[in-house]
Amino acid sequence: MDIKEAALKLHKELRGKIEIKSKYPIKSLEDLTLLYTPGVAAASMEIFKNKNLAYDYTSKWNTVAIVTDGSRVLGLGDIGPEAALPVMEGKALLFKLFGDVDAIPICLATQDTDEIINIVKKIAPTFGGINIEDIDSPRCFEIVDRLEKELDIPVFHDDQHGTGVVTLAALSNALILVDKKLETVKIVIAGAGSAGTGVTKILLKAGAKNIIVTDSKGVIFSGRTENMNPYKEELANTTNPENLQGDVTEALKGADVLIALNGKPNSITVDMIRMMSKNPIVFALGNPEPEILPNDAKECGAKIVATGRSDFPNQVNNSLAFPAIFRAVFDARLEKVTDEMKLAAAYAIADFIPKDKLNEDYIVPRMTDKGLREKIVENILRAANKN
Repeated sequence: MDIKEAALKLHKELRGKIEIKSKYPIKSLEDLTLLYTPGVAAASMEIFKNKNLAYDYTSKWNTVAIVTDGSRVLGLGDIGPEAALPVMEGKALLFKLFGDVDAIPICLATQDTDEIINIVKKIAPTFGGINIEDIDSPRCFEIVDRLEKELDIPVFHDDQHGTGVVTLAALSNALILVDKKLETVKIVIAGAGSAGTGVTKILLKAGAKNIIVTDSKGVIFSGRTENMNPYKEELANTTNPENLQGDVTEALKGADVLIALNGKPNSITVDMIRMMSKNPIVFALGNPEPEILPNDAKECGAKIVATGRSDFPNQVNNSLAFPAIFRAVFDARLEKVTDEMKLAAAYAIADFIPKDKLNEDYIVPRMTDKGLREKIVENILRAANKN
């Protein structure tokens, strides 16, 4: 039985990967009188007097909504809310497994930006945080930006922020191995969607000076008019200091780092890698198929290669970040996930690997590494307390 058949069999047997259980064993009607009527009225009236007490008397404090419209799901594209549900359930499973966070999939039958924002605002009283997931760009950017401003609970966009955090962590360790500095390397990011934009923003915050972002129309540069939007305009104004023009091949000449996030298999060729600088770093993060296979990248000169897949070394996996980030913000009841907290999470992930253990096939921790969540939470809370 191959993985597809096995997965279908298991999904059908389980009929869903998550469930709701009572935290308290119900042994008598007396138990119900405390947990439901009439006892529950006491909790409701306390919250009525002070709505913030919902964090003390309900599960709001530890519950996140995973919100999607199914428009850009896990390399599968616009497959709709029903088809997105198995993926969102899987995400909820990861929240619980790696962050002890309860997560509820919210798959919406609309792709209207205003409507999605209004729906999330209306359901926000139930949740302690919002995780935006698998909504196509550029709509996802407006949704996240507006919700961050209009809600008093943390809003996280895993495709953007989670990818950025783990990519920075992996790149920090890769640069140590090739003896290069983030501030001086030339970085090419192939893909200007949510992941590419998120990676670009956090690398700039971390100190990168020379980033060139490309999309389907080539290099994004100041003055470009084709296939632009406000978010690409921002990239044009904050990256590409020499205002280079051309395609991704032109951008890769002499580059130290390639981070491919366009999701197009075979879009990066061996000839492109050969044009890069000595000991280049190649992250081909498209899932399920990377933009170039690791063996091909290595054979044409790549010193360190990472992908988004678990069957290759150096998996850049968002699951390293988002459960721990929500664990931290829930524990401290924080209203925002700041850039400083994202950087703190990235450095915690990078520093988790002792320097004497770093090697070309081990630049990023594994999801199952014990103690990683605690390290990330500790770093985030330290960063939050400084602000």
